[in-house]
Amino acid sequence: MTSADDGVLAEVVRMLVEVVGEDFLLDVQVGPDTTFNGDLALESIEFVALAEKLRARYGDRGDFAGLVAGMDLDQIMNMTVGDLTRHVEAAHA
Repeated sequence: MTSADDGVLAEVVRMLVEVVGEDFLLDVQVGPDTTFNGDLALESIEFVALAEKLRARYGDRGDFAGLVAGMDLDQIMNMTVGDLTRHVEAAHA
């Protein structure tokens, strides 16, 4: 990952802490391969809160709904923090 990717990753992790709480993430090492469903067990309301934070921080680059709109259910269920980070970075390029 580039330093720009690392910056976006750090921002996404910070947002996740705000959404699910720091105590929840104490047992999870969040990185690019961390899955939203399997590792973090995010609820739909938490996805909505994360999407709002992404939109507030990155504008159209943080279009979480746009990212998942092109995915099937299996892809959404297996989406990683790295997938989201790459989406934000690609939208900026």
